[in-house]
Amino acid sequence: MYINPNTVVMAASVISALAVIFSAVFAVYRWYLRQNQQDKEIENIKAEQCLLTYGILACLKGLQEKGCNGPVTEAVGRIEKHINKQAHDQED
Repeated sequence: MYINPNTVVMAASVISALAVIFSAVFAVYRWYLRQNQQDKEIENIKAEQCLLTYGILACLKGLQEKGCNGPVTEAVGRIEKHINKQAHDQED
């Protein structure tokens, strides 16, 4: 079997094309994995924010029971309104 320069060039171009296709598929797969990881992180952040919101609401209600009015009452109302909207998936 005789290998001429055209055969070498053809083999190199096929190998290069396969490498490019594999790289593109691998890049898309890595992007997909990164998106899933970000979705999990976002869910964790939302859960943490929910706990913090309920903690702040409890503190404000405690202050309200001690007789603090004005901004405390307004903040409690706004937080409860926000929680209610989030529970029903409504926008502002």
